Amino acid sequence: MGARCSKLSVCWWPPHFKSPLLENGAAADDGSGVPVFAEYSLDELRVATDGFSPERIVSEHGEKAPNVVYRGTLFSTGRTVAIKRFGRSAWPDSRQFLEEARAVGQLRSVRLANLIGCCCENGERLLVAEFMPHETLAKHLFHWETKPLSWAMRVRAAFYVAQALEYCSSKGRALYHDLHAYRVLFDVDGNPRLSCFGLMKNSRDGKSYSTNLAFTPPEYLKTGRVIPESVVYSFGTILLDLLSGKHIPPSHALDLIRGKNYLVLMDSCLEGHVSSSDGTELIRLASRCLQYEGRDRPNLKSVVSALGNLQKDASAPSHALLGIQHDKENTERILLSAIAKVYARADLDEVHEMLENDGYCEDERATFEVSFHSWTGQQVSDSILVKKHGDSAFQSKDFATAVECYSRFIDTGVMVSPTMLARRSFVYMVLGKLQEGLADAKKAADISPEWPTAHYLQGMAYLAMGMEPEGHEELKQGAALEAERNAR
Repeated sequence: MGARCSKLSVCWWPPHFKSPLLENGAAADDGSGVPVFAEYSLDELRVATDGFSPERIVSEHGEKAPNVVYRGTLFSTGRTVAIKRFGRSAWPDSRQFLEEARAVGQLRSVRLANLIGCCCENGERLLVAEFMPHETLAKHLFHWETKPLSWAMRVRAAFYVAQALEYCSSKGRALYHDLHAYRVLFDVDGNPRLSCFGLMKNSRDGKSYSTNLAFTPPEYLKTGRVIPESVVYSFGTILLDLLSGKHIPPSHALDLIRGKNYLVLMDSCLEGHVSSSDGTELIRLASRCLQYEGRDRPNLKSVVSALGNLQKDASAPSHALLGIQHDKENTERILLSAIAKVYARADLDEVHEMLENDGYCEDERATFEVSFHSWTGQQVSDSILVKKHGDSAFQSKDFATAVECYSRFIDTGVMVSPTMLARRSFVYMVLGKLQEGLADAKKAADISPEWPTAHYLQGMAYLAMGMEPEGHEELKQGAALEAERNAR
């Protein structure tokens, strides 16, 4: 769902609220829990990243193809996403970029950090993907702080990545560019996933390339081209990372294996935690993947089969193997009421309709003083008329007039209406004044602390500002208050 506009009328939502859900009326997801692929406006992605704020950057790399990945929050849904912004020299052909993005956006797998959208506007090229909150495989392998990555998780990461590559190959996306440990991410449950960004070639003048020659497939170095078996070679370099806990050039690793010094490859942190047979089997698999000729490398199906046989603690949840606290955010979202979910996804049409239908019922419950002393009859009449004009403007979605009238009434100090504060809070958010909207929602909650709507509006404002923990907490509090009222 989302705010939809009649084909016969002008859409009343301002540009910073535009999203593919609002503009196209697309379903929230395709049944997999992942949003359908859509094209986003530059305005929405700018808002999602606080104007591409440096504080939102989660990774920045690429000398030949400089790009930055931001942690963003889509206001239209409250969803946290990863937004990759390419350098200006990348993807000069906008049609090629859109074709690539749309093709990759059709892939859906629990082994991928799926691509859910893109933006191709004003010379900008951006990709929008599922956000993975628990860092990269490289971080857990090379820069661990408390304890090294367990053998069971290393083998699981290899297995899941191989499954992701096999899935992509089966869907006609056999090539993966710059496959390395930084492309493997951990989701909210601690499951390893392969980034979808590598499925789109880094492009300059329509050409693809690898950014690290030491780990580049031999055929690319010879001909400047990659073949379907190239991804198996690159996967072999990830196996070396998992075995050694550090970057080892494939040529050096193969020399050690041929000289039967392969145990030198093993990460010393794994000593006593992995059997000699398991370690040897993974080294052999890596050696086969790293063969010079593509025809001598195993296919992905056999790689998946081999790794499946090496799985340890298969029943253990990934978050336990990774050593992280299980984030129950998704479970908590499921427990939200239908009304809470409307605010969580910032469905502006429905929120507006609910505020309109509720009228001033909450004012009847709230306890506050009304003071007309020292006012003339004309002043009282004028104040009531201002309120009526504000309500009429709110109903017709003339928000500029609504906020002016409500502010005039509130500034008189005659009464502090939680309903009017809630309505002005919503109007402020529609107009892009998130701080003002949050402040009004808080005031409404101070007057009516048991009013679910006041907390829902705070939650919507927090999510829009990228403050997910605060937003989810307010939504849960609102849902709890709603349940209490329903029970009474």
